[in-house]
Amino acid sequence: MPEAAPSPREELLARAVGWFAAHGVGDTSLRALATGIGTSHRMLNYHFGSREGLLVAVVEAVERGEQGALLELAASTDDPFEAGALFWTRVADRAQVFAPLFFELSSHAMRSRPHAEPLRRWLLSGWTPALREAYVGAGVPPERAETLALQSLAMARGLLFELGVTGDRPAADAAMAGWSESVRRELEAVAG
Repeated sequence: MPEAAPSPREELLARAVGWFAAHGVGDTSLRALATGIGTSHRMLNYHFGSREGLLVAVVEAVERGEQGALLELAASTDDPFEAGALFWTRVADRAQVFAPLFFELSSHAMRSRPHAEPLRRWLLSGWTPALREAYVGAGVPPERAETLALQSLAMARGLLFELGVTGDRPAADAAMAGWSESVRRELEAVAG
């Protein structure tokens, strides 16, 4: 069965995500964005209600896309480290485009801007609990699993930041491979 065509809202959202990834959010008005993506500010207001409503939708779309990609990779392999490596490759491949958007919106969450609240909620309730549960499932004690989940996220976000700023992909890949190997050794010790 063929996939349903995206709705007009979904099409506008995809174009807005791409535009913000390329140009940043800054203080872009709906009028400027509309011109940039070939629509009218009235259509953006109609589908998203406001600039803040659009930014909420952008945050949710980007996070949903990354979560979906990770779930697909995890389902396609029996080795969680292989899935993690594939996910890192995906994120690193897209870092020059999406890292600036992610970190700009993260700074909005740090400043408690309302449109970034979904990102704050996702960062608190999305990645950390999922990683913690994966580590617990691998036999890591719950308190260590919590710390290991936070360390893993901090390593990935830090390397993503470094890659976005410096563009040094070989260094970021080597650091991620080293981190993954240290986690693998820890899990083997727990299981051993």
